[in-house]
Amino acid sequence: MRTSWLLVLTITILPVMTGEAYGQSAKKKGKRAPAARKIRLPQSVRTAPSNLMTVPSVPAERRTQLELAAAELDRLIEAKLSEQGVPPNPECSDEVFLRRVYLDVAGRIPTFSEAQAFLDSEDPDRRLELIDQLLSSPDHVSHFYNFWADVLRLCERPQPNIVLEPFLDYVKESIRTNKPYDQWVYEMLTAEGKVWENPAVGYPLRDDGMPLPYVDNTVRVFLGTQIGCAQCHDHPFDQWTQFQFYELAAFTTGTRTRIRKGDPGFEKRNPANEMINEARKHYDKGRVPGPFQRLVRANTYKVSEVDAAMRLPHDYAYSDAKPNAVVKPAVLWGEVPTKSQNASPRHQFAAWLTSPKNERFSETIVNRLWKHYLGVGLVEPIDDFRDEHPCVNEPAMKFLAEELIRSGFDLKDLIRTILYSRSYQRSASDYDTTSGKPYFFPGPIVRRMTAEQVWDSMLTLAVRNPMPFQRPGVKDLAPILDVNFATLTFPQAKTQSEEFASTYFLNAYKRSLNQHAYQGDVLCRASELPSPQNGDHFLRQFGQSDRETINGSVKDATVPQILAMFNGPITHVMLEPGSAIVDDVLAIESTRERIDAIFLSVLARRPSSQDRIVAAKELSRTSNDNVGYGNIIWALLNTREFLFIQ
Repeated sequence: MRTSWLLVLTITILPVMTGEAYGQSAKKKGKRAPAARKIRLPQSVRTAPSNLMTVPSVPAERRTQLELAAAELDRLIEAKLSEQGVPPNPECSDEVFLRRVYLDVAGRIPTFSEAQAFLDSEDPDRRLELIDQLLSSPDHVSHFYNFWADVLRLCERPQPNIVLEPFLDYVKESIRTNKPYDQWVYEMLTAEGKVWENPAVGYPLRDDGMPLPYVDNTVRVFLGTQIGCAQCHDHPFDQWTQFQFYELAAFTTGTRTRIRKGDPGFEKRNPANEMINEARKHYDKGRVPGPFQRLVRANTYKVSEVDAAMRLPHDYAYSDAKPNAVVKPAVLWGEVPTKSQNASPRHQFAAWLTSPKNERFSETIVNRLWKHYLGVGLVEPIDDFRDEHPCVNEPAMKFLAEELIRSGFDLKDLIRTILYSRSYQRSASDYDTTSGKPYFFPGPIVRRMTAEQVWDSMLTLAVRNPMPFQRPGVKDLAPILDVNFATLTFPQAKTQSEEFASTYFLNAYKRSLNQHAYQGDVLCRASELPSPQNGDHFLRQFGQSDRETINGSVKDATVPQILAMFNGPITHVMLEPGSAIVDDVLAIESTRERIDAIFLSVLARRPSSQDRIVAAKELSRTSNDNVGYGNIIWALLNTREFLFIQ
């Protein structure tokens, strides 16, 4: 995977590392220094962060138990490898492990100082210490949020009048506190209220107006089973019938997402419409501003549960029931837990789905995380469990699922078990995921970075503070957005809407982020940026999901990606005066140590002897050493070694 960066040097025209820092360096060498350039990086990203979230540390006392679990996992993986006649890969080097675990857990490459500290450490437990440290960091929360954003299709405005920022913040907070997975899912499936009263209601609001796709999406995300075809007809490739689909949908058919007559302020007419009609009398030519309309309409979205009957479609064509017949709720397999059988239908559904006895629930998240860290699922596709897609190592799957249940659905315990294992820490294999051949995990596979990993890694090289702000949550939005229709007056609505317009109304909010921007790119981690980004943004060019489909991100290489890496704003920013890598490199006097710093910063490894020869040649062919250093940095960024996780 170590692409010849010399080849990149020969075909790439690179900018000069200039500015005040370069001017000072040149003077030391007696060379004529160019005029110092103004530092154009926002001050907010040039100093270390001071307001990052606090993340509870993983329990140190659990390490021994999880090491034993990892050893048992390795035994099961290696038994399967032996059965297949496949030798396990050797353990990867510290350099490879360092970069891999930072990208997999923190979502970024390590900084120069982080790489140097780990590679210089002689602690025999340095790998386990690093895993635990990263899992206890804001970086992990940010990266794991990106993982769930792709699964749950997280976006601020699934529809113009729905405000979902509190739900997005709730997802991040659930990750930060390591909320038990079964509790987290149960909350999302049963939540009621407005989104700033109970942010978990954002989950059903994401599919507002689509009650049947909501069921399909929920089963696919949390049970790894695709039943969508059965919405219209018996599944052509699986056992599910249309009747079964409607039986399951009967559990959630009573979900309502709007205020109803009898709610405060809702007597005869929709109070939002009445307030907008009142506003037309006060605004010029009756043109009510968008923030005013969004504010009052957002308050009409309130999730509740009512008694409601599910009926089969009018064109139901099978002999087991008649069209329009009422369908009673029934689960796909197993049964609703006894303690929940007298609960409301939504609570029955949630209790069945998240039950420890529902093996598919625990196995699905095990499979998702296994793929996240090793590159391939034990079952592929990860959301289509059926006979035609067998698990390549059933004992390993069941063991991890049982460990998850035993831990009380502690996802960090599960992650630690996987990362502690020899299976994760082995050298990577070059495996074609489209080959159709089973993969038995002699090690992880070589993977391309996600769009978010590339973006966040570029920020790591460029700025000291990659999180100058965090996305708004309940505490920010509730005081501005919440109204009581029973007492709401036009002056009150006008005042709140004006505050909304100047703060968190989406267009205004995006403009406010420009104080942290460089050439139009807001320099903040992907988890905090509005999502999905515009189609021409670096993140979308590199495959960020449009948040319309589950796991909709892509990792295919494209020409726009090449252009973005060669000459895009995010690659220019790291060679600006005041950037992290410029400061780190120019703070070092020795040429040899500067080359070391560049390689440690970009690739998390020290240069080989051949690398040093190439670097020396590059420095010798330029009249200005700093131009040469810039060329080396740029060349390394444009190698496969940078863009891939080994």
